[in-house]
Amino acid sequence: MKISAIVTTPPYATFLDEVARHPLVAGFRLNTVMPVKNGPREALELLSKYGQSVWVDLKGRQLRVASIGLPPFTEIKLSHKIKVHTPVDAYFSDGNERARVVSLTAGGDGLILEDGPRRLIGPGESVNIMHPSFEIEGTLTETDKAYLAAMKEMGMTKVMLSYVESAEDVDEIKRILPNAEVVLKIETQRGLDFAKKHGAKYGRLMAARGDLYVEVLRPHKIIDAVKTIIRTDKNAIVASRIFDSLAWQPVPVSADIGDAAFLLEIGYRTFMLGDQVCLKRDSVIESLNLLEVLAGFEVS
Repeated sequence: MKISAIVTTPPYATFLDEVARHPLVAGFRLNTVMPVKNGPREALELLSKYGQSVWVDLKGRQLRVASIGLPPFTEIKLSHKIKVHTPVDAYFSDGNERARVVSLTAGGDGLILEDGPRRLIGPGESVNIMHPSFEIEGTLTETDKAYLAAMKEMGMTKVMLSYVESAEDVDEIKRILPNAEVVLKIETQRGLDFAKKHGAKYGRLMAARGDLYVEVLRPHKIIDAVKTIIRTDKNAIVASRIFDSLAWQPVPVSADIGDAAFLLEIGYRTFMLGDQVCLKRDSVIESLNLLEVLAGFEVS
């Protein structure tokens, strides 16, 4: 069975040459939340030298924490202005932390909490609010626009866009980078509805399971969500929560193996490894080796 992997690559990592040579690797993914000393062009130049396609993962309408929040605290600064009826629950840390939002700040770009999460909340962390009234103002961030400008100067075209929910999200990229090749990261119920309606018309789909797992509300609904995406686009990519146990132990838990086998069984052939397993050489190489072994088994 022919499968491939896209690997999240910290720009300053010293093991990328080895990763790039792995037979499964078909591209690098740059998470634009990762800090770089001299801006977007430096990051793109660092990753371009390994001979792999470089996918720039723009944050788009993904709601993130914009400044450090130290407990005890009652306000979280956000990356976007939002609208939502309050009180409402907000989720942090992949859905593992919940806090009650009693109001938005006057500018709409902050949450005033009834009680804060129990730990430090850092810049770049996702914030999930699942409510019918929830709206985000604007799409691309200033960092997104800076990366697109650098890509245009360097002749690069491969983009991943987080939290896609409409054709207008893609149009905003095309206005800056007309020849962009866009992967649409499906991470919300609205995104799923968009994918079911349009399929791959506006770009290849990705089941971005990190936030999608939180956004489907009930954990078991992730199964139907990932099935829907691969049925809608047979070339869809699956990402996040893949072999995460290897980030903290040398042997994967059995659930991780079963999860990858399930994804292969329902038709996924391109896997994107996320931040957790890709920060260290041993965990990313072991993840690639394990995926290669699993793909070698006959899948009906």
